[in-house]
Amino acid sequence: MSDDTTNAQADVPMQLVFERTKILTDTYFHYCPGCTHGTAHRLIAEIIEEMGIQDRTVGVSPVGCSVLAHAYFHVDFQEASHGRAPAVATGMRRTLPPDRYVFTYQGDGDLASIGMAEIVHAANRGEKITVVFINNAIYGMTGGQMAPTTLPGMRTTTSPYGRDTALCGHPIRMCELLDTLVEPRFIARGALTGAKNINKAKKLLRQAFELQHEGFTFVELLSTCPTGWGLTPDASQAWLEHNMMPFFQLKTFREPGNMPEHTAPYHPDLQVPPKKP
Repeated sequence: MSDDTTNAQADVPMQLVFERTKILTDTYFHYCPGCTHGTAHRLIAEIIEEMGIQDRTVGVSPVGCSVLAHAYFHVDFQEASHGRAPAVATGMRRTLPPDRYVFTYQGDGDLASIGMAEIVHAANRGEKITVVFINNAIYGMTGGQMAPTTLPGMRTTTSPYGRDTALCGHPIRMCELLDTLVEPRFIARGALTGAKNINKAKKLLRQAFELQHEGFTFVELLSTCPTGWGLTPDASQAWLEHNMMPFFQLKTFREPGNMPEHTAPYHPDLQVPPKKP
């Protein structure tokens, strides 16, 4: 390369093509290598920054792998008891100014087990909150126990011979369950594997935040747990796509303009009908 070419390149100002979101703190994630909780955090942080709502956002993190989520976001956060994040978020939504954004960040053991009552009733009331649900088919922080989302035959520390559906039932599909209710405004499932799915997951999260002031919004994200699954990070991605996606199908279940028929409000007259002659 000639000196003239080198000098010409040196004169070209460098352009910024990528920048870390300022909503994330400089604290190192405590998550295991290959865990996609960090990816979900990044997507949420980018959305908060892009929407310009940092000073109007508050998150709720309960017990589980996400118990330290408050340390990773430059937004207000509140800890909640195990499973109770939707209840805490409900209190915030009803007392904070209406322009605030309230979201919970919950795992499958937290939300679909001990917190099942809280999530179902918050959704049924149509609370104006966004719920981010991380589904990795296992209890992560507590030692890899069987969760409500654990797949049939899947081995965990409390199902060493594999999940027996005759004893424990089948995995619970939370999106499908909540989709039976009238009030939720947005329900979708994405995945944190590969660039295509991750980009789609961000779009789903963005929709959920944008629609929050219209009603309850819920995004489920299929995530990996290499430590709990006993797999490498790469193998975990492949395992998720091969085993979880066929059962937990990626789909937008409802959104404005595409609401199920059963979401139409029901207004009975509460009268006793006359007897037929």
